[in-house]
Amino acid sequence: MSCDKKHMLLYAVTDRAWVGKQSLHQQVEAALKGGVTCVQLREKKLHQTAFLQEAADLCALCRQHKVPFLVNDNLDVAIACGADGIHVGQEDLPATEVRRRVGNAMILGVSVHTVEEARQAVRDGADYLGLGAVFPTGTKTDVDVMSTETLRAICGAVDVPVVAIGGINRNNLLQLSGSGVDGVALVSAIFSAENIEETCRELRTLSEKMVLL
Repeated sequence: MSCDKKHMLLYAVTDRAWVGKQSLHQQVEAALKGGVTCVQLREKKLHQTAFLQEAADLCALCRQHKVPFLVNDNLDVAIACGADGIHVGQEDLPATEVRRRVGNAMILGVSVHTVEEARQAVRDGADYLGLGAVFPTGTKTDVDVMSTETLRAICGAVDVPVVAIGGINRNNLLQLSGSGVDGVALVSAIFSAENIEETCRELRTLSEKMVLL
């Protein structure tokens, strides 16, 4: 599956912290029904065997909905489950190594925080970039908030799709209008919601409005 900017519009990143009344499968299914355009499985503490089982399950679910499924950081799991892609950060496996191992068979996303990092990621084979954190976030406490100027500068410096991440919710999403981003990646705004499907419908409408303004 190739990477199209339409896949960035409403990008869901999982977080096990919100699993409770519903399983992760049920939460992701609700998000897909609500209109998310991409799903990334992020598991930092799950045992490899359980991680692979979960990845295979969610990969099959996303295929049913014709939505790209990506795995965060763990290339072995991404390859084993047949994921559409993998996303890595600056401290993860280098993008050049990921591209060397998977060739053109997978979408490769890279998190960046500066214009220099963005240009290097594209040279290294990134198909899209994650930019952030664009707002204060409790999900990742070790990153600085990206200025609007840097956000716009990165969008203007690369020719691959870009997605904003970090602290985005229904109340501030439209503040990204005119920044050049192709969509938003959300964690708690989706998975902490009482009604995930309904919330995603609202977020999808806001995201569509954002990219048009």
